[in-house]
Amino acid sequence: MNDLLAWLTTLPAPLLYGVLALAALAENVFPPLPADTVIALGAFVAARGAGTAVGVWAATMVGNIGGAMLMFGLGRRYGLPWLRRRFPSLVPEGATDRLTARFAKQGIVAVAVSRFVPGVRAVVPPLAGAMGLGVIRSAVAMAVASGVWYGLVCVIAFRAGANADVVLSRIAANQRTLGVVAAVLVITAVGILWQRRGRHRP
Repeated sequence: MNDLLAWLTTLPAPLLYGVLALAALAENVFPPLPADTVIALGAFVAARGAGTAVGVWAATMVGNIGGAMLMFGLGRRYGLPWLRRRFPSLVPEGATDRLTARFAKQGIVAVAVSRFVPGVRAVVPPLAGAMGLGVIRSAVAMAVASGVWYGLVCVIAFRAGANADVVLSRIAANQRTLGVVAAVLVITAVGILWQRRGRHRP
């Protein structure tokens, strides 16, 4: 982390914004990439240099939504068979019709909520594309979720003191909290849908 922080400190503001945009884009393509760490440290550096919170947030949003829509397009182009090969545990065989119908009805809410869940959010764009969700609605849902999350990252980084470790620990804590809240919302929604479906059964 110290090496990354030292390197980011050497970058002028425009190049720093470019690095943050690239990291946010790559997170959607290569989920193991620690993009949140890069973006948090970049925001920390920007706050103590010539950068601005708006600049960091805008660069991150451009990269994140660009990467998400790239994966959305791949999911729409190659469909569920490709998605199963890339994420074999995500869409089991025999569940295609059921998942397609359910995602078509509640997909946009699922897209927005799931983007807050670590380890899951990178799967959401290609799944939304494979399920045939609308491009505009999906982009808006992902933009809202990403805007909230990275806005929070920028606020934490720009209000933090001189210790970068504090920034990362606070972001990790908030990410866990948002992940739990998102999981509870998903479970609650599924329970409500299941209950309603049971009422309509003869």
